[in-house]
Amino acid sequence: MKKASEQPKYPRLEISEPNLLHNISHFRSKLMPETAMLVLLKANAYGFGMDVLADELQDLGLVDYFGIAYAKEGIQLRSRGIRLPIIAFTAGVDSYPEFINYGIEPNLPDMYSVRLFRDCVKARGLKHIPAQIKIDTGMHRTGFMERDLPELMDFLAKDDTIYVKGIYSHLAAADTPAMDAFSLEQAALFDRLSSQIHSFLGYQPIRHLYNTAGIERFAELYPQYQYDMVRLGIGMYGIETMPREDVRPIATLKVKVVQIKHLSPEDGTVGYDRRGKIERPSVIATVDIGYADGIDRRLGNGRGHFLVNGQMVPTIGNICMDAVMLDVTGVDVKEGDIVTIFGANPRIEDIATQLDTIPYEVATSVSSRVIRTIVR
Repeated sequence: MKKASEQPKYPRLEISEPNLLHNISHFRSKLMPETAMLVLLKANAYGFGMDVLADELQDLGLVDYFGIAYAKEGIQLRSRGIRLPIIAFTAGVDSYPEFINYGIEPNLPDMYSVRLFRDCVKARGLKHIPAQIKIDTGMHRTGFMERDLPELMDFLAKDDTIYVKGIYSHLAAADTPAMDAFSLEQAALFDRLSSQIHSFLGYQPIRHLYNTAGIERFAELYPQYQYDMVRLGIGMYGIETMPREDVRPIATLKVKVVQIKHLSPEDGTVGYDRRGKIERPSVIATVDIGYADGIDRRLGNGRGHFLVNGQMVPTIGNICMDAVMLDVTGVDVKEGDIVTIFGANPRIEDIATQLDTIPYEVATSVSSRVIRTIVR
């Protein structure tokens, strides 16, 4: 029997290894055997826990690259022993020294960043430092436009500081069937422009274009656009980018009931601003999670529903910084019982719908106070 100090701590985000394996296998099944896979771990692995997932994925040998946004994320990975190649997908122009020191491949989306990176490499007396060239094929966020490539290639012809490790672009609407013609135009443009760079360089940088939706919808129909690697993001985490996608949620956010109160209308209200009115004999459960942990305040006052002992129960009153109150009237609940905020039911997509937002925002809102752990 475990001692009290060895009991699981809550709130906790449990990452299901079986579901993680299922999701990776689902997307792998659509790829050619030689196609490498990068998984995105930016924003604390979309909120699910960069450290635990990086360790797990590296130990299992399931992926070939990691993708992050900022230097501090890459430094954190290297500092815990992550050896896989890492790409930083923001421009990161203030972080080139850290990218070089920690072996992180920067994204170079324009001549400004190319020159800055060149200067940083040259100042260290180095040569042939790997970087990724971003091509803008229509999303128009960052990246070289077609008209910019002659200047880039002229620069690279005279420079020995930068080794073009990869060339990539990003599909703007791969998850939207009505935009398929545009997605294929992007792919064709990327193919043409990246081939020009290949021919000019005289060596073969890796190419990558497909994101999660691109893998799901196009990888089998247009295998030529798998290139050398694909980038798996939200799909690995079990969040659907489109209906009927065969993925399973990898994360379950759990919290414990810390107190039960039996209240009557004479007791008045529950929570800040007296928003939760007691209009009948009620049983109220308090759980120790709040908006500081990522529970959006808009889920208060009955809008949010969470799972306890097999039944969905509504919130009552305002969400607090460190607590949520639930109306568990008619449900067999006691202190110490587990409440599921999201997981298989309710799904994170359900909460996003309630909040009129996207699942990405719900997931990345889960704060660092919440423990992340792998469940096998």
